[in-house]
Amino acid sequence: MTLTLPAFTAPGRFWRGNLHTHSTRSDGVLPPEEVCRRYRAEGYDFLALTDHFVGHYGYPIVDTTGERRNDFTTILGAELHSGAMANGELWHILAVGLPMDFAPSNSPSFLPLAGQESGPEIAARAVAAGAFVAIAHPQWSGLTIEDARSIRAAHAVEIYNHGCATGCDRPDGFMIADQLLTEGRALTLIATDDAHFSEPDHFGGWVMVKAEENTPEALLAALKAGAFYSSQGPELRDVRVEDDKLVVECSAVSSVVAIGWGTGAKAVHGNSLTRAEVPMTRLNNSPWVRAAVIDAAGKRAWSNPIWTGASEKNPRVA
Repeated sequence: MTLTLPAFTAPGRFWRGNLHTHSTRSDGVLPPEEVCRRYRAEGYDFLALTDHFVGHYGYPIVDTTGERRNDFTTILGAELHSGAMANGELWHILAVGLPMDFAPSNSPSFLPLAGQESGPEIAARAVAAGAFVAIAHPQWSGLTIEDARSIRAAHAVEIYNHGCATGCDRPDGFMIADQLLTEGRALTLIATDDAHFSEPDHFGGWVMVKAEENTPEALLAALKAGAFYSSQGPELRDVRVEDDKLVVECSAVSSVVAIGWGTGAKAVHGNSLTRAEVPMTRLNNSPWVRAAVIDAAGKRAWSNPIWTGASEKNPRVA
């Protein structure tokens, strides 16, 4: 039995992009044109500018189509805010691929209002409008698992946020993502910058999207299909399940980890590993498995989950 991921089987090539970015159209410090120029100069293939969609900033969906080049494109988007989480603070929902005429919610500021559209409602509306939607920075937001469960329309969880890493040491979304996966939610995992350029919050986490063309339409379709992986530097070249092993091919790393539900995990360590077979017997019949690799500098890359079909009631037979 071999199980694969679309990132490594779909036609096309990998394109590097950042899905979470801010400019002077909200609380960033650089104008949109300069933000795009810097990402293009750093070798990125695409960028989503996702300024804060609140009335204080005029509900911006910034038109970056003028920044597209033969070797660089942009996807329109925004960070949506409406309704209160369990901690009483406003929701942050990342939406990439929004139409320019996406209707504002009643969100004049970053304070929730009684009777305004809820987080789950605005997320569902963004998906209906064609966007790829992610639950943003769960650790930074103080997200509870009940909060996360309520966003039924999400495609993904932001599992690494570089701005939250550099600005407050709260970059993580793995606990929320893994719990939702364990509950059967078919979600993918994204790493982003959340760049504001007010601190070293840029060029630290990205997605590598597999598509035949570097166009907004092709990239958005690939994101929705899960044809990507996330990275801080290492490259993933193949991730697959073969019988009772997770097989990972990658750039040179020091550790390759197979991760499943609960306490299920197993790592293989070495020097300049470019291929590893990780036994899955320690994954406790997890119905899903994802890969993480760590290089000698401590930089990581993460695959989306492979659904194995295993469980305590229906164990996978090697």
